[in-house]
Amino acid sequence: MKLIFAEGLSLYKDDILSTLKKFKNEGTLIGNGSRNVIKFFRFEGIHLNFKSFKQHNIINRHVYKFYRKSKARRSFEYAHMLIEKNYHTPRPVAYIENHDFIGLTSSYYISEQMEDVRTLDSVFGDHSFADREKIIKEYTLLMFRLHNDGIQFLDNSPNNFLIRKEDDSYSIYLVDLNRMNFYSSIDLNKRLNNFARITNDPEIIKIIAAEYANLYGTSKEICLKKIMDAAQRQVTRRKIKKVLKLYKYLIPNLVICYLNDPAFM
Repeated sequence: MKLIFAEGLSLYKDDILSTLKKFKNEGTLIGNGSRNVIKFFRFEGIHLNFKSFKQHNIINRHVYKFYRKSKARRSFEYAHMLIEKNYHTPRPVAYIENHDFIGLTSSYYISEQMEDVRTLDSVFGDHSFADREKIIKEYTLLMFRLHNDGIQFLDNSPNNFLIRKEDDSYSIYLVDLNRMNFYSSIDLNKRLNNFARITNDPEIIKIIAAEYANLYGTSKEICLKKIMDAAQRQVTRRKIKKVLKLYKYLIPNLVICYLNDPAFM
């Protein structure tokens, strides 16, 4: 086992090791756990969030041991990088990698569990929330800052932003950090395509487009068209993916039914 701590946080080693033994059956599940499993556990003085990444196929297990950093390690390192650049993300605590002779067998990213937060997705859906438009604009400013710093946050979906009111303002925390691209500069087209996964709601897209156009110094019509086009392409990709998954399920089962048909025998 490889266990790496953030500076000054190795005091939680025993708590983390004991949690791994009961991770499967205990803890509070966040989300549906269909892909990665995220749970939080309460300890004296701190609540910790454990993200267990989905088991890779045999090829990727080898790749993540010898050629690429694991998703857990990237999450840990990117969290530190974001904090150093004055962005908000839950405090990184540690990451864990387990290997065998073939490659990576499991990995965990551990961070501090945040309290009193809501997701950007819940803000989008709450039309009665008085500061809804203000937060949408704050989110747009956050994305603009990231782009100016050459950071493309690939998992730019509304559940990956946590909103917390701090004094009289709102802070936006990024989570699900393992997928980012880094550039010396990012052109406008790539910047606007980065909004493809955030929403399909035309009203929200109009607010984002107008705010981003103002920050960048370009036409809001250009921004609106490019974001709307990117969002529509994402919708199309999701539909195609669903159809492919359906065929992936149906075809083997149709073959089995055919082979079991007495007429075939």
